[in-house]
Parts: sequence; C-alpha cells; structure tokens
Amino acid sequence: MDLFIVITLALLAVMGIIVGVSNDAVNFLNSAFGSKVARKNVIFGVAGAGVMVGVMTSSGMMDVARSGVFYPEMFSYQEIMILFLGMMLSNIILLDIYNSLGLPTSTTVSLVFGLLGSAMALALYNIWGGNTDHSLGEYINSGNALAIVSGILLSVFLAFITGHLLMYISRVVFSFRYNKLFNRFGALWCGITLAGIIYFTVFKGLKSTTLIPDVLKDYVNDNTGLSLLILWVGSSVFLWVLQRMKVNILRVSILAGTFSLALAFAGNDLVNFIGVPYAGYDSYVIAQAAEEAPTSMAALAEPTQANFWIMCAAGLVMVITIFTSKKAMRVIETERKLSSQSETVPTNNDATVAARGIVRGARALNDALAVITPKRVKEFINSRFEQLPAEERGDVNYDLIRATVNLTAAAILISIGTQLKLPLSTTYVVFMVSMGTSLADRAWGRESAVYRITGVTTVVMGWFITALGGFIIALAVTMALVYGGSIAIIAITVLCLGLIIKSNISTKKEEKAEEVSAVAKIGDALKLNPEEALIMYTEHVCSSMEKVTMIYDRTIVAVFKENRKVLRDMVREAEEFYHSTREQKYELLPMLRNLEDSDVSTGHYYVQVVDYISETSKALLHITRPCYKHVDNNHTGLSKEQIYDLKRINDRVEDIFGDINDMLRTRSFESMDRVLTKRDEMFDLIDEVMQNQLRRLRDTGGSSSANMLFFNILTETKTMILHSRNIMKSLEHFVH
Repeated sequence: MDLFIVITLALLAVMGIIVGVSNDAVNFLNSAFGSKVARKNVIFGVAGAGVMVGVMTSSGMMDVARSGVFYPEMFSYQEIMILFLGMMLSNIILLDIYNSLGLPTSTTVSLVFGLLGSAMALALYNIWGGNTDHSLGEYINSGNALAIVSGILLSVFLAFITGHLLMYISRVVFSFRYNKLFNRFGALWCGITLAGIIYFTVFKGLKSTTLIPDVLKDYVNDNTGLSLLILWVGSSVFLWVLQRMKVNILRVSILAGTFSLALAFAGNDLVNFIGVPYAGYDSYVIAQAAEEAPTSMAALAEPTQANFWIMCAAGLVMVITIFTSKKAMRVIETERKLSSQSETVPTNNDATVAARGIVRGARALNDALAVITPKRVKEFINSRFEQLPAEERGDVNYDLIRATVNLTAAAILISIGTQLKLPLSTTYVVFMVSMGTSLADRAWGRESAVYRITGVTTVVMGWFITALGGFIIALAVTMALVYGGSIAIIAITVLCLGLIIKSNISTKKEEKAEEVSAVAKIGDALKLNPEEALIMYTEHVCSSMEKVTMIYDRTIVAVFKENRKVLRDMVREAEEFYHSTREQKYELLPMLRNLEDSDVSTGHYYVQVVDYISETSKALLHITRPCYKHVDNNHTGLSKEQIYDLKRINDRVEDIFGDINDMLRTRSFESMDRVLTKRDEMFDLIDEVMQNQLRRLRDTGGSSSANMLFFNILTETKTMILHSRNIMKSLEHFVH
C-alpha cells in the first residue's frame, strides 16, 4: 500500500502541474500578451527559460509542504503518508468543484489550507481515539501557518497599492504619448526596473544556489544601497546603448520581466504542485532506510535539498503545458480584458450592490479632492492621462509602459516572498498588481468601473472560499482515509483520477467556449469589405438561429416531460448565449468609432443585427428560466390541453426558423414573404391559444403556476419571433 500511495502521489503531481499551470500560473504572461510585445512563441520561449531556471533553484520552498503548517515529529510514517495523500486527493476534488461552478481558485491557498485540514484530521483522530496525550495545538504549527496566511493576505493589499502607485507616477512622468520624453529619459526609467528585477531575482531569489560566487553575494548583502546604485547605472548605460541602436528598450524590459516573473513563479509556486508528493517520496525513502516503520517523522522538519533531475522534469512539464494548453490562453484572455484600457469589459455577472457603493464612494472622494486641488495641478495631471485615440492605440489591451510596471512590481514582490520563504500566490500578486495599474491608468471609467470592481471582488471572494473549501474537503477526505483504510484509499483515489480525466480529456466545455468566442468575432466584419462582411454576418446569424431553435425545442419538450436535468442544461446554454450577445453590445461603440465614412452603412446593419440577436437571446432566456424554476420547484405540470397547444406553437416555430436558416445558408431572401405569412399565422394561433386558455381558466381554473408559465411561454415566443424576423429584414437590406 505504501508503494501504491507513492505512485499515486507522483501521478497527482504531474496532473497538478498541468492543471495548475493552465489555470493559475500563466498569469505571468498577461503583461507580455496584453501589450503584444513579441510573437507568441517568443514570449513562451522567454517564459519557459525562466521556469527552467526557477525550478532548479526552488528547493528552499519545499520545506513549506514538509513542515510549514504542522509538526511532522508528531506523526508516524503511516499517518504522514495518509496526510499527504489526503491533501492531494482533496485538492483534486476541490479543483473539480471549482471548475464545475466556474469559480476562481489558487493553488497556494489550496496547498496551505489543504495541509492544515489533513493535519487536523489526523490530530483529531489520535485525540478522539485516545492514542495520544497531546493537545491539538501540539500537532499544528499555528504560528507558522498564521504567518503564511498573513503573508498571503498582505500580498493582496501590497500588490494592489504597489502597482497603483508605480503606475500613477510612471504615467504622470511619461503620459500616453511617451515617445518623445522616453527617448531622453527612458533608459534611466527602464534602468530602475531592470536593476530591481536583477537584484531581487538574482541576488535574492538565487542566493541559495551556487550560480553566484559567495564573495559577490556577501558584498551585495553588506553594501545593498551601493549595489543597487551600481546596478541602476550599469542597466541604464546598457539600455541607453541599445536605445541608440534603435532597439525598443521597453520590449527588452518587458521580456526581462517576463523571464524574471516566470523564474519567481517557478521558485515560489512549484511547491504547490510537487511539494507534497515530493515530501511523500522522502517519507517513503526515510521509512525504507529504517529497520522498521518510524514512529516519528521528525526528519521531515530538517531542511531538504530537492533532487535536481526531479526538479528538471517538473520544469519540463510546466514548459510543455505553457506551450500547449488552450485553457492557459483563456485564463490570459480573461485577465487581459478585465485590465484593458478599453471601456469594454465583458462580464457574465450583473454589478453587485457593493461594487455600486464603492464606485459612488470613490466618486464622492474624487469630487472632494478636486475641490481642494489647484486648477493648474488638475489640468496638468489630466493632460498626462489623456488617452490615445483608438486608431493610435491599436488592438493592444494596454501600452508598454503599463506592461513594464506590471512585471516590475509583481516580480519584485514575488521574489521578496520567495526570499522570506512565504508561499505567496502568483495569482494574487499578478492579478492585484494588474488591477492596481489599470485603476491608476484611469481604465476604470464610469462606464466600466462597476463591472471591473464586480469582477475583482468575485475573484477575491473566490480566494477566501478556496481557503474554507480546501480545509473542509481535506479534513473530510483524510478522515475517510483514516477510518476507511485500504478500501477508502483505493476508492477515493480512483474517484479523483476519474475527475482528472473528466476535467482534462473531455473537450465539450472547450468546444462550447470556442463557439462563444467565435460568436464574439463577428465584430471583425467591420474591417472587411461588404461581401466578406455579409458572409460573416450570415454565418453568425445562422449559428445563432440554429442554437435558438435547439434550445427552444428542447425546453418545450422537457417541460412536457418535466425533465429537470435537461431544463437545467438549457438554462445554462441560454445564459451563455445571452452573455455572449451582451458582450458584443459592449464591444459595439469602440468598433464603430473605427469605421471609415464608406463603411457607415455596414456599421448601421451591424448595430441592428447585434441588437436583434441580443433581444432574441433575452426572450429565449425568459422562457428557459421560468420553465426550469417551475419543474425544479415541483409545481403541477401543464395540462393536456396546454401541452397540445404548445406542441402546435413549437411546430410553427420550428417551421419558421427552418425557413430562416435555409435563407441564411443560401443568402437568398426570396422566401421572406412566405416567412412573414407564417409569422402572421403563428401570431393568430397564439391569440387563439390564449383565448382557449382564458376560457379554460374561467371554467376549470387549474394550477396558477402552470397557467402563469403557459402565458409566459406564449408571450416570450411571440417576442422571439418578432426579433428573428427583424434580423432577417436587416440582412435583406444589406444584400440589396
């Protein structure tokens, strides 16, 4: 069984790296991609090099997994193996739950609180079973655990404030039109960032390695101020020479920061992925070396030197995942949009009350400061924050100045955390730095601030839920392993491996996400000629109408059969479809501003198409939600007469949508009159059905909830058909 646990831990370590890098670690690539500093493969190559250097110098952080939140000498060999296995298995369950709910998570928090939950489970098992005279506090390293948690929470605040202040100062100095001033003083400014990156990455992050001579390390530690000054001067001179050679030193700084942040990530976060499995392997080696199973695992509390080849293998898996993971690119895209300079902020959530209150408070504070700030000072500051027109800004999320600040602040903070052996979350630091710089850059305008704050608070709350969820699940899983023995170990391991396969091999969610993304690309039609735009329009509308037809038909049939599962799936699909169309509406104005005079007519029809599709999806959502709620609440089902009437309506809807889709595929609108006739006939049928229902309501009454649902379906169906016809009319005008 011991060997089985070790092998299982090794498999979970590999899968943990893949999942962790895909959903968490790639945050260090956001600035490079957001500013489009280089081609994708170049950015990946620089990050991969940083990861490989970092994994070979991160052994110090392994001590966190071995003895960071509990005292290993209080546990026997068998208990410590159960502790590590319980933590890893619970982490897989936690990740699957969060993926299913679409909630953000952090591998650092899940590691710390997972270990805490598993250790507490074993401690309680011993105390309740009378196997020990020790108290709970003697098992848990509460002081160190509190320091780790405090460091994580403090990093959130410091990252936001640091990013905000550095960005504000940088923007006041250079403004958005920074080229002229940057040619004079850019080398000095980039020299500061490069010196900071070199100092904290090389002389702090790598000081425990043999890559740097001891004499040099001692001199730097004894003369920190002078060393930083020398680094600044040397970096500035080097960058000045590059600048005179027509090299864009901002790109050099960003790529250097990407390398540094990747290195810092690997040095700090690697423990989240392989720290626990590696500690389990060490425990196995210690037990094998002993004549009999040790009663105490005090050896785990001693500093360890990680195996070089194991670290290299872990780094290689990381690099391969960075290059190949589709999920990684989606994570990057989400944060880039949330911190984008554009006023467009796609969101799948309505603004929260707290977000609205924060925005009102911030506006009130800003108004108060504006009253006491001299007019000339306000005018000067406002002139420095005057944004570039969209055509000058291009399609980047933010400029090179902000990307440099993002990387500098994040790399320094994470390097400090690594030096102090605090497992700071790369996700926390990079995300909060990015949010701080975007706020300082005035990207949070009145049009988008409430949605950005909602997005940020959702992520932050997800982190706290991760802590509680990780602790509870680890406690429960470890208790099950202790009391269930070998049977429980095998059963839960098989369950978790099944969850891993489901999460990483199944492509249904990926295909759906790609479909939604493809819908959003309809805005690119504005850049095409009319014929190409028409092709893109019709493809988009055709796929939208086919989706509407499918969701509507399955919803109506599921209501007849009171199939709760199908209705729940249809609500989810209708919500995703509606949110994708709403995102298009948010993207509408920035794209229309880029129109040439000759393309105004194209933009006119684009506005109509986007609006009508959005209204159609809203009507569909107003059908699916009440249907699911009705069945989910176990209300009385529809009567036979109501089912008969809805079947007639459904047949007419399918017939009309079928004709619409045929016209879209052939781009021939000769059947428009026939569709209009069918539409009028269906409206007459709806009026007839409503009158029949009113008579039934007067004669027999029936279920109030079923009657309200019936009327709601009829009303929203009529609305949906009206907007569908309007979509076709807009496309017909475009063709002619």
